[in-house]
Amino acid sequence: MKRSAFIFVLTVFFLSSCGTNGTKREITAEMAYEGVGNYCHSTYDWSIAESNPSIMHLEMGEETDSTYQVVFRSYTGAFVNFYVDKTSGTTRMEEYVPTLDIRSEAGTIDIFDYLETK
Repeated sequence: MKRSAFIFVLTVFFLSSCGTNGTKREITAEMAYEGVGNYCHSTYDWSIAESNPSIMHLEMGEETDSTYQVVFRSYTGAFVNFYVDKTSGTTRMEEYVPTLDIRSEAGTIDIFDYLETK
């Protein structure tokens, strides 16, 4: 009887961990902000903001049940909205240029690629 219970528990544990590869975890607001910040610092030239830090910045936007929004403001006045999926880490980017009232899809990234592993 003990052996059957052990095999059952082991099977349930194995099946519940299938597909996650042991690395899947829920994204927090802090992780979304950090990952987007790391992406923006590696992708955009921040040297223009050294003398005037308010010209480029990141801020948290709206949160829904499934996503965090992180907003990057460029020195050009354009905004890039990052929509970070709380479960998968897939992040959709949308660029908005207010002076021209133009919105465009700007691609996707995996937020886990821009988080430091600890």
